[in-house]
Amino acid sequence: MGRPTTSTPLPGDTKVLSIGLHPRVLDYSRMPDGVDEAVFTARIEAANAALREAGFDAVVCLIDLSPDRAEETVREQLREHAFGLAMIGGGVRMLPENTLLFERLVNVLTEAAPGIRLCFNTTPEDTVEALRRWIQT
Repeated sequence: MGRPTTSTPLPGDTKVLSIGLHPRVLDYSRMPDGVDEAVFTARIEAANAALREAGFDAVVCLIDLSPDRAEETVREQLREHAFGLAMIGGGVRMLPENTLLFERLVNVLTEAAPGIRLCFNTTPEDTVEALRRWIQT
């Protein structure tokens, strides 16, 4: 079997690495009113429950803002599991100050897990939708 193209959906049993910033590292002064660590943690937990309910085989990987620590956390997961898809959360990608962190994650993923696909959400609430773009359900 050849290597899948970017338009080929992945099988429904594909293991997913869901990478996002740990709620304790976020600057809530930049968040909309009413969003604090407790609220954001609840949103992440609800998103993870939605992943399980949708039948995805997902491993949640909450990371630090330090590119070195984040890279090591991701490498640990990659040593423990064979992932076909990695989802990198919006908090990593959408804040300019996290550009180096995002680059490091993309590079460690493609280096340590050749052939892995990447997908992106914009909020915890649209994570299932992001995965469904790439995995047959």
